[in-house]
Amino acid sequence: MEYRQLGRSGMKISLLSFGSWITFGSQIQEREAVECLAAAYEGGVNFFDNAEIYGRGESERLMGRAFRDLKWPRESYIVSTKLFMGITNHPHMQHTLNRKYLVQALDASLERLQTDFVDLLFCHRADPHTPIEEVVWTMHDLITAGKVLYWGTSAWSAEQIREAFAVAERHHLHKPVMEQPQYNLLERQQVEHDYLDLYKTLGLGLTTWSPLAAGLLTGKYLDGIPADSRAELPSFAWLREGLVDAERNRKAAGLKPIADNLGCSMAQLAIAWCARNPNVSSVITGASRAAQVTENLRALDVLGKLDEDVLSRIEQAFA
Repeated sequence: MEYRQLGRSGMKISLLSFGSWITFGSQIQEREAVECLAAAYEGGVNFFDNAEIYGRGESERLMGRAFRDLKWPRESYIVSTKLFMGITNHPHMQHTLNRKYLVQALDASLERLQTDFVDLLFCHRADPHTPIEEVVWTMHDLITAGKVLYWGTSAWSAEQIREAFAVAERHHLHKPVMEQPQYNLLERQQVEHDYLDLYKTLGLGLTTWSPLAAGLLTGKYLDGIPADSRAELPSFAWLREGLVDAERNRKAAGLKPIADNLGCSMAQLAIAWCARNPNVSSVITGASRAAQVTENLRALDVLGKLDEDVLSRIEQAFA
């Protein structure tokens, strides 16, 4: 496993990490969750990503129970959560980053995760209705209280990140350290263009999600949706349109001969392609089985094979 600095922070984070989005609380239960986490940890993963909204709190509960059962030293791993969507029906506790919501939602997340603090806390979306000063001050206070070590953003625009950073700098507050954007061969704009000057000017780190574009880049959907796919589940109906899109699948099919030539799977090649970007601190992978975790981690073996010729062939496939 390779470990990279999380932006300009002192935190060293595994290049490949494990996230619970989609799977925890919907596809897998406690035994499988423990097995997946154990396989990731044994492979050198030290960062485990979560969010309040995943399974409406059940994902955090599952991960918290898994941490309890695995009995890892707390200093040996990094855990995150994300806040914004809310899981209650109160108007001031949904789709917001107001102070009351952030304070109370974080306390609830810590209880579900069975930990005194999260290493990383992300503002899961930007909130146009809460002053940015209120957001930055609250994140600063949560860090000062010892409940959070570093804070960052997820799916914020470059302009919004700059504004938060400016407020923090003006008032000598804890600055946002990281952003969590989607990044894969089909979604590249933010990471490769919008944020480009933030890596040097602000020292922004990235923990990117969906390297496989919800599974499309594995080649699983080249012939339609398989019967055992998560896209067949009613709760994931929103994924179907993108997974069966003919043009996206045509591009994904171009990965297969390249992967075959390298002696790896399409998934391993797609993950390695994300990890080869030096501005990415960690690529968040997901899995519903321990064997799948191990397979994903073998993407590290593909990294050294991504020479200019291979990268050029990938670019041609996705042009």
